[in-house]
Amino acid sequence: VYDYLRLFFARAGRPHCPVCHEPIARQTPQQIVDRLLEMPEGTRFQVLAPMIRGRKGEYTELFRQLQQDGYSRTIVDGEVHLLADEPYKLAKQKKHTIDVVVDRLQVKASMHQRLTESVETALGLADGLVIADFVDLPDDDQHRTRRFSEKLACPNDHPLAIDELEPRSFSFNAPFGACPECHGLGTRMEVDPELVVPDPSKSLAEGAIQAWSYNQVSEYFLRIMEALADDLGFDINTPYGDLTDDVQRILMHGQPDKVHVSYKNRYGRTRSYYTAFEGAIAFLERRHAETESDTNRERLEGFMREVPCGECGGSRLKPVIRAVLINHPTLGPKNIAEVSNLSIREAAEYLADLELSDRERQIGERVLKEIHERLRFLLDVGLDYLSLDRAAGSLSGGEAQRIRLATQIGAGLVGVLYVLDEPSIGLHQRDNHRLIETLVRLRDLGNTLIVVEHDEDTIRASDWVVDIGPGAGEHGGNVIVSGSVDELL
Repeated sequence: VYDYLRLFFARAGRPHCPVCHEPIARQTPQQIVDRLLEMPEGTRFQVLAPMIRGRKGEYTELFRQLQQDGYSRTIVDGEVHLLADEPYKLAKQKKHTIDVVVDRLQVKASMHQRLTESVETALGLADGLVIADFVDLPDDDQHRTRRFSEKLACPNDHPLAIDELEPRSFSFNAPFGACPECHGLGTRMEVDPELVVPDPSKSLAEGAIQAWSYNQVSEYFLRIMEALADDLGFDINTPYGDLTDDVQRILMHGQPDKVHVSYKNRYGRTRSYYTAFEGAIAFLERRHAETESDTNRERLEGFMREVPCGECGGSRLKPVIRAVLINHPTLGPKNIAEVSNLSIREAAEYLADLELSDRERQIGERVLKEIHERLRFLLDVGLDYLSLDRAAGSLSGGEAQRIRLATQIGAGLVGVLYVLDEPSIGLHQRDNHRLIETLVRLRDLGNTLIVVEHDEDTIRASDWVVDIGPGAGEHGGNVIVSGSVDELL
């Protein structure tokens, strides 16, 4: 089902900015021109090419090149600058916004050709972006400017790393869609303070911080903790659990101030140095990220627990992909991860009544039909309670067998012999008739089914029954009945 969901979201999903949640879309030059010509006749506006957006620099060479190319005006940080004037000096270390005035126009029917050329010029200058600045509106009016883009771009200028949406964009197994934090796993290893300090009744000197102790406390870490104790005013012989919350926090997470470590070497000479105290958790995270040894990694992970990724919340997808939504008129918008998190019954109900444009419906109709077919097969075998993102390893034997059964129905094979071992195991009695209907449908396609089963309803629905007994195990093994259900009864 997920493969078809990926295809559907790639074709009919509506991208949004993951920061401001505004819709993002692309438009052709002709669509942009048509939108501008819809304005009331006589409306005055400027066609702007947004060249620089919040970047540092003097941009002397840019101004020189624009003047050579025949442009006469720019808008720099909200102020009009005539390129023919003396060279414009910008503060090198400040961020600037620079728009090039490509044309100044007034809406009327005869301007179509000129507007088209101006829009195409602006799109070429600004890498697919163009702004219409309606000069008669106040500067603080939210409708003063309208932004258009040939590419997928945020209307509020938030940077986006999004290309043409494809099915692979929604795959957490590919770099195109995988969360950059957990690399598509949905979980990450996180240091657990309770594993770092398993016995709070021990003192630091006795090895309370397990990560810094093997058979005894590492001399290196003991020196640093003694220096920290001198700075913060605590005793390393105090049980860890009796230390203040602030001291425990610093021991776990470190502090920005360096500590002064003083010790005697093996020759009896005093040595001292200043060093940062990074804390046990930061130390373990750094070592885990840096190590190339499987043995070391395994030892370090002994102080960690697997937790949902904080970036993607376990969805395994990057933010810009999670912001591609489809909408339901009453249940609201959802991304592909949220749809996958629904139960099979909930997903079928959600996808049955989507709010789609005519174009989206035309594109996605066939894909939706395939999705509904597969969901119906899963519903028919009594798996309506499973979520679409359920891990395969967490399925019971009966659930896995019924999923394979639904797959076979969808494949539409004929002339196949199926052997099923108690497919009704774990199935509620109210759903048993749907499973039997599925088995009958598979038979009616032209297949043969051998079902090992003790369920009475399934036996009664059979065309032929072989009863082996009379007892179980060594007390059985004999064919008692081989014939119709009536012969068994």
